Amino acid sequence: MANDRLILLQPGFSDAKYPGEQFVCIDCLPIEGLLASDPTRGAQLDVERVAFARPRAAVVAALDADHQGLPVLIFGDGLPPPPDAQTVNGRHFVSDPRRILALLAERHGFFKVH
Repeated sequence: MANDRLILLQPGFSDAKYPGEQFVCIDCLPIEGLLASDPTRGAQLDVERVAFARPRAAVVAALDADHQGLPVLIFGDGLPPPPDAQTVNGRHFVSDPRRILALLAERHGFFKVH
């Protein structure tokens, strides 16, 4: 995988526990805001939004069935992964939203979050 890959939940999803309601992911929302703040950034970043329902095929294919929590930033081959990255099936990733925000600034030139 050449580029870093960011996987988020698609905004406006529903949850069977709350019929008729629509939601956004509280952890994905700040990342969506950062992406929207400067759409010209992140040329080496692939962003994918997936449905709320599990199994989340894109995440299972990228990592495994035990790591479907989102958001997740999976590191490509372009830059070395940070030392705090987790590893599953040879893929390095982080899933902490604040760390993802910091890494988007460090690796892709987005604004730093303060």
